[in-house]
Amino acid sequence: MIAGCSQNGQENDAIKLYIQMLRSGVMPDQFTFGSIIKACSGLGSVGLGRQLHAHVIKSEHGSHLIAQNALIAMYTKFDQILDAWNVFSGIARKDITSWGAMIAAFSKLGYELEALCHFNEMLHHGAYQPNEFIFGSVFSACSSLLHYECGRQIHGICIKFGLGRDTYAGCSLCDMYARCGLLDFARIVFNEIESPDLASWNALIAGVASHSNANEAMSLFSEMRDRELIPDGLTVRSLLCACTGPLTLYHGMQVHSYIIKMGFDSNVPVCNAILTMYAKCSALCNALLVFKELGKNADSVSWKSIIAACLQHNQAGEFFRLFSRMLASQIKPDHIIFNDVMGACAKMASLEMGTQLHCYITKTGLALDVFVTNGLMDMYIKCGSLGSAWELFNFMENPDIVSWSCLILGYAQFGCGEEALKLFRRMRSLGVRPNHVTLVGVLTACTHVGLVEEGLQLYRIMKNEYGIIPTREHCSCVVDLLARAGCIHEAEDFINQMAFDADIVVWKSLLASCKTHGNVDVGKRAAENILKIDPTNSAAVVLLCNIYASSGKWEEVARLRGSMKEMGVRKVPGRSWIEIQSKINVFFAEDGMHPERDKIYTILEELWLQMLDEGYVSIQMLASTEQLQWSNKLPPHYSTK
Repeated sequence: MIAGCSQNGQENDAIKLYIQMLRSGVMPDQFTFGSIIKACSGLGSVGLGRQLHAHVIKSEHGSHLIAQNALIAMYTKFDQILDAWNVFSGIARKDITSWGAMIAAFSKLGYELEALCHFNEMLHHGAYQPNEFIFGSVFSACSSLLHYECGRQIHGICIKFGLGRDTYAGCSLCDMYARCGLLDFARIVFNEIESPDLASWNALIAGVASHSNANEAMSLFSEMRDRELIPDGLTVRSLLCACTGPLTLYHGMQVHSYIIKMGFDSNVPVCNAILTMYAKCSALCNALLVFKELGKNADSVSWKSIIAACLQHNQAGEFFRLFSRMLASQIKPDHIIFNDVMGACAKMASLEMGTQLHCYITKTGLALDVFVTNGLMDMYIKCGSLGSAWELFNFMENPDIVSWSCLILGYAQFGCGEEALKLFRRMRSLGVRPNHVTLVGVLTACTHVGLVEEGLQLYRIMKNEYGIIPTREHCSCVVDLLARAGCIHEAEDFINQMAFDADIVVWKSLLASCKTHGNVDVGKRAAENILKIDPTNSAAVVLLCNIYASSGKWEEVARLRGSMKEMGVRKVPGRSWIEIQSKINVFFAEDGMHPERDKIYTILEELWLQMLDEGYVSIQMLASTEQLQWSNKLPPHYSTK
């Protein structure tokens, strides 16, 4: 009766019968223990499982393999790898089931190397021939490690033991090759399987889909249906994963239609996959419709997916609206969602929304999480509130390297170089080892303060003293450090001696300083290198024009502006925004499209007149005003005279 209840999902009844049996004076044997431990696994109760384990130890059947193997399987299901190992190591004479259970436990719980080592140890015993389930576990371990060479060796062993065409082992092997990017090998293994089942087809389709090969995934799907196999939820989710861009939207919509036809649209994980597919294919409206249809069935994954999609497509308004709805629902946000929201606040520089979010995080107790606190610090820094970031940092009991780096970089970026360097020295005195981000912040601080020698010395010792290999970011900081100090030729020499090719950021740092210091020759070379990387880069041409203009080379200015018109290169207008009463107003340079344009320019005119009355006027201001007037941005009655 206990075995029957356990096998049919009636775990509570099995436990009640077990207690009733004990009270009646009948003692359990190894078969009873095997069934009741399995029932306990189904309930997911670790405490009850430990009580049963104690009962097994006290029993005269405690050393029997059936009970011991069941305990290993139970602890594996509870994610208690140490307990499973203790049971396994206490078995005097292990059988193939014991080895298989332990290898499966290591593979499932993320201890892949241990799984392979135990497989090797089992083979050296020589008394056990691995079965298809053990091969499935070790192939899964190789798959997680992306170690196809080891997988190929075990593939040879599998063939040696006559299991090369086995469905279970072949399915895991096919999945391993596909995950490692060896799709041809995966297809060969699949074709060798004597009777590929749905799981085998799913493994191959999932492997192809993981490499964004939508056409081949759809072809396999059609072939599977021709074999009269009925797809399940995992099949269609794999197909949706293959659709990762606008070019594959058509395939994704076809799969969506099939899902509706087969009735899979009531499956929440499948709907989440549809939602994610539309977000990746730049069809946010479709993703929002799918989310709306989910309604109250939406789970935490649904909310995370749609919120991340809005953030990905820069829909800040929709993003915050959905987040407000989530707070009112039964699904409560976790630190991952809070991190996304903080990122949105930082991107929009919405300090008011960020402050409200901070209050909510404090109320829910997540403020004690270092990960969340670091996100809040980053948000405050990007919103320009260094004081709030400093208060948060002081509130932390054990700030990690991310906390230190975030604050140091924030101070450096806002020009507070001395404060950044003091913080770095304090961090070092406490024995905290810097990472590459920390050193980017310190080098930036040296740039703002003008500590050229100190910055160069830090760059020289960062590999030997801190074990950090210089990256492009560090090199860009050094170029900026030298160029801002007027060492233009030294900065150019440094670029030419770098271990890797300079990117646009490095050349732009040099070009900007050439404008400041009026170095036409180096500026021209820097601009040419930028245009080699990106021929449509307007910023390089504009900066070079300014360099020529400051040197009086007006013919070169005219030539560059003419080439910009011929190539259709336009300067990207600057953008700024301000939040008033929870509404974000966005402005572009020379904006003529804002709904309150006339009022804005009227106020600007009044401010301009007040500045004239106070005597604050310059040639640059007059030139700027004339440019606005020529662009028909100022009211027609206004005159610079």
